Amino acid sequence: MEISGRRVRRFRMRFRRDHLTGGENIENEASCCYCDLKISNFNEPIFRLGRRFSGVLKVWFSIGLGFGVASLILVTVFLLLQFHPNPLFSNRLTSAVFGFSPSTRVSLSGIAYILVSTVVTVSVHELGHALAAASEGIQMEYIAVFIAAIFPGGLVAFDNDVLQSLPSFNALRIYCAGIWHNAVFCALCVFALFLLPVMLSPFYKHGESLTVVDVPSMSPLFGYLSPGDVIVSLDGIQVHKPSEWLELAAILDKENSKTSNGSLYLGGSRRFHHGKGYCVPISLIEEGYKGKMVENQFVCPGDLTAFRTMPCSNAAIREVSVCLDAKDIVKLQKCGDGWVTTSDTDNQSDCVCPQGDLCLQAMQSPGVLWTEITYKRTSSQDCSRLGLDFNTSNCLGTFVFVGDLIAMSHSVHLTAYQPRWLFNFFGKSFPNILERSLTCTFHVSLALVLLNSLPVYYLDGESILESSLQSFTWLSPRKKKKALQVCLVGGSLLSFLAFFRIFLLGLPLSRRW
Repeated sequence: MEISGRRVRRFRMRFRRDHLTGGENIENEASCCYCDLKISNFNEPIFRLGRRFSGVLKVWFSIGLGFGVASLILVTVFLLLQFHPNPLFSNRLTSAVFGFSPSTRVSLSGIAYILVSTVVTVSVHELGHALAAASEGIQMEYIAVFIAAIFPGGLVAFDNDVLQSLPSFNALRIYCAGIWHNAVFCALCVFALFLLPVMLSPFYKHGESLTVVDVPSMSPLFGYLSPGDVIVSLDGIQVHKPSEWLELAAILDKENSKTSNGSLYLGGSRRFHHGKGYCVPISLIEEGYKGKMVENQFVCPGDLTAFRTMPCSNAAIREVSVCLDAKDIVKLQKCGDGWVTTSDTDNQSDCVCPQGDLCLQAMQSPGVLWTEITYKRTSSQDCSRLGLDFNTSNCLGTFVFVGDLIAMSHSVHLTAYQPRWLFNFFGKSFPNILERSLTCTFHVSLALVLLNSLPVYYLDGESILESSLQSFTWLSPRKKKKALQVCLVGGSLLSFLAFFRIFLLGLPLSRRW
């Protein structure tokens, strides 16, 4: 993530280079706070490639020069916006760049994705510097990967005297090449994600329903769903993508917090009302456990759930409170106005049930949501057969989740890809692995663009800023040096404070200080 030509100048004793006849012997370095691995095997191939296509690469990296300077300005603005007094604003910026918010917990598999993506994106970054230098006739001395304290990184080393002799425009092409390659790599990741459903279409269906990838043991759905199961609907609403799953959970949770007379639109002509009921046969009610009142609460024994009569404004209601098995109740016909409807009439009531049934609803505590999850097992060949009708399949099942819907929706890993056959050569998890890899690589590559565009010491932003200041011919060398120092000190301080708030405090700076 750094061109070490300037670093060699400042820390000449750190890099020991023994020039020998016919080649160069480069020693690796290791200490308690710093260790690196220097590689020179790619020097000649990259140099020959850069010289062969010198004209094309100069045009390519000239475009990157414009991007690099613009990125330096935009990232400085982004850095200042991190101190916005609204915590939601700054957290959304962080989430958009890094792919997670300060409160997000990263799993072990997530760490693995980040490490692999970092190796790939750093390689792309350093290759950009090396090719840009080769197009200018400069051969790199080595590529190094290092760990400074706990921070990994990479650099490509050049002869500092040769770099200093270049015109500022040519030098800027080299300094901006790394972030330019990372930006292009981000665009390629987005393009690949866009085409992924088409590329995988011979083996996977996309956007028809959700497939369960993993259910962690800490998830409230553990034991109810298994990897490979297909989620058909949430509370009777069919879901097609993980984003729809999270969005619908948020809407249902918001709907639950409304008053009993309120309603909530779900886009289009669909509307939520309040009161989810089931048409329960009177004979089943009479056989049910009657329960008892404890501290003004109706209590049921064991796994039974308390149900009561649904209040309806247009009918005389027979008041009933009974304990029933929710597994049996969710299979019955629905009633009440709490389910999704296509009517825009607010006073419409759907409490009517067939003769011999009563419309009952579950008794819920404040903040606890009663939600149906319908799924299909895919463990057998019959359940996985292409074109199987969900409504008539014996593999279709429904269970009720009662609790924090937001926490539940984030506790399970889902994908919009579903294998077309039971025995798929690539496996059920392959699309999810590919999608997560591309997404993680995009965010890591974007993070490298922003980090190396920061006006701070020892990163590409320092070299870009210094070379850019050389273009201001009306400034004296002394004023250029002073302006560079002020920008770097201020940028480094603001960057430190911003990253300290984002990753350590997780709170807005204005509230903490």
